[in-house]
Amino acid sequence: MRSLLVGAAIALAMGTGAARAADLTPQTITSLKIDATNVQQGWRASKVVGATVKNDHDETVGKIDDLIVGRNDQVLYAVVGVGGFLGVGEKNVVVPYQLFRYGEKVVILPGATKEALKNLPKFEYQKS
Repeated sequence: MRSLLVGAAIALAMGTGAARAADLTPQTITSLKIDATNVQQGWRASKVVGATVKNDHDETVGKIDDLIVGRNDQVLYAVVGVGGFLGVGEKNVVVPYQLFRYGEKVVILPGATKEALKNLPKFEYQKS
């Protein structure tokens, strides 16, 4: 019975010729050690997008509308909505992600003002 199950598992794994060719592609699997304490101290992307941005004087200067991730899996920019009211008349600008600081429950952009952000070039997504 055991050999029948092993044989069935091998046959299932081998599949068709095309599937077998894909299975022969060398793959590297590495083991990662992740410190759960560090992970828990971070911010989830779903919480960053939509977060109010304040400056170091606790003044609201915008809201993070999106994150731009580079091909190297690093967050490069935050798309920040500035001006407007309830999204009407709002202008999107991009700010280098490394400029942001994260407090306990607040996203901080040190030295920022609403006026300075409004003076940045308008960001528009590339249409493809």
